[in-house]
Amino acid sequence: MNVSDSTPAMNNLMGSEADSQRTLYPYVTGTSVVGIKYKDGILLAADMGGSYGSTLRYKTVERLKSVGKHSIIGASGEISDFQEIMRNLDDLILYDNMWDDGNSFGPKEVHNYLTRMMYNRRNKFNPLWNSLVLGGVKNGQKYLGTVSMIGVHYEDNHVATGFGNHLARPLLRDEWHENLTFEEGVKLLEKCMRVLLYRDRSAVNKLQIAKITEEGVTISQPYALKTFWGFSAFQNPTAGAEGSW
Repeated sequence: MNVSDSTPAMNNLMGSEADSQRTLYPYVTGTSVVGIKYKDGILLAADMGGSYGSTLRYKTVERLKSVGKHSIIGASGEISDFQEIMRNLDDLILYDNMWDDGNSFGPKEVHNYLTRMMYNRRNKFNPLWNSLVLGGVKNGQKYLGTVSMIGVHYEDNHVATGFGNHLARPLLRDEWHENLTFEEGVKLLEKCMRVLLYRDRSAVNKLQIAKITEEGVTISQPYALKTFWGFSAFQNPTAGAEGSW
């Protein structure tokens, strides 16, 4: 083959490389996810807002999803990347089910898969712009973990993403205990989500709470929290502020 014959192939190769693009910043994003262990399983909470930049464009975005028989996932960050993650997880669960061997992936296996996927994409300089919370129950063992967009991961008794790391986890450190009932766990999560609603501009007063136990996954219908906006700090937020602003 002479040089002239190889020119179209080289042009195609160079064109494909030039057309390859990366997500430089997220477009439509969701904010915090909060997860806790309770006496019988795992509880996750997230609102349903989808922000287009600083505009709260969408208010019906579901960010809590079940994964197989034993796990549930919540995501903050880019919504389209979360949809890609769910497609990969659906393929993973389908492949696992095809073996028909009576076994199925538990939450620990799914969490490990997510950490590898996020770290792999980070190493390609094409990360999935999400922070994820993964919880589940299998064989009586409760599992709750999180993974960031660059693959940083850990497991704990309570986790949070986004603003929840700064505003919700201090509340959880003070009030969480391992013998929480379902009602107490929901009340604690609602307290965290209410604080986030007050302080996070991307939060909306429309949330879902997901529960997973040995019996399976239940995701609540969307509902709103009772709020009070009459605090003096809300009425005059710049009182006492120093400077020329």
